[in-house]
Amino acid sequence: MRTSRIASAAMAVALAATACGGKQTNDEAAQSSGSCEASNGRITIATGNTGGVYYTLGGGLAQLISNNTPLKANAAETGASVQNIQQLVAGDYDIAFALADSAADAVNGKDSFEGKPQEVEALARIYSNYTQVVVRADSGIDSVADMRGKRISTGSPKSGTEVIANRLLRAAGLSESDVSAQRLALRPTVDQMKSGQIDGLVWSGGLPTPELTDLTTSLGDDVKFIDITPQFDALKKINPVYEKGSLPGDTYGLPADVPTIVVPNLLLVTKDFPAGNACAITKLIFDKKDELVKVHKAASALDRKKAVETDPVKLHPGAAQALGVE
Repeated sequence: MRTSRIASAAMAVALAATACGGKQTNDEAAQSSGSCEASNGRITIATGNTGGVYYTLGGGLAQLISNNTPLKANAAETGASVQNIQQLVAGDYDIAFALADSAADAVNGKDSFEGKPQEVEALARIYSNYTQVVVRADSGIDSVADMRGKRISTGSPKSGTEVIANRLLRAAGLSESDVSAQRLALRPTVDQMKSGQIDGLVWSGGLPTPELTDLTTSLGDDVKFIDITPQFDALKKINPVYEKGSLPGDTYGLPADVPTIVVPNLLLVTKDFPAGNACAITKLIFDKKDELVKVHKAASALDRKKAVETDPVKLHPGAAQALGVE
């Protein structure tokens, strides 16, 4: 069971005891009085695939929390967005990285969440993920539609990458059965791209993604990124969080920028996450931004003004306090 839920239950007992003449602890008082202070305890952060930015930045965030608050945090490798949300709600994790489209599906009870709205809230909008579609140069693939009959890694099961990959296929007039979908985590995906076992991959991640740096450095002109923006309008109708963007060529030593589709990332908690912890952690992320940038430069996109743009996911009251939202 999650520490935060234990803490919430303990706090409720303490409050009841106070009403009967008992005495509240300082931690319990802080969590119930609107104070922006973290309590003692342990929390776990759900991240993503090894080699992805969630995993790298999540480890940095855990260290930042452990070094600057009474909380002790650790980061867990996961399949990413959809799995993270499901296990966050189940009580396996306290904080979860997730793509905004998966988070929107969760609160609306759509697609992967089978008509069951999930009671999650956001600490902040953080950086954005770039949808990176890489194919072998000899694969004959120049567009998503060309993936018919090809071996394509669509990402880990229950990941945000898999959600986007399947939506891209449908937007191009294909079904999942029209491709030989390989539901692989990023490291085995890259290994199989190198060995020629698969023809292409879809990956949603920050820039740069270390494993894709490895792939492009190793294979050079034997791989290429493709433009997926012809599918943008169809994706925008599915979920309004999608945005057009551009993958800078110098990210992976490409000859030119590549148009792509961008999705914001959110840090999520459940509604019962203690307000003092939410406030303290959210404040810490932006006060100590430079330390997170040292972990991964994707953190350079952290912006207090954009942090509140989490619709349709509600901002947690503690996070709202940290970000100065009335």
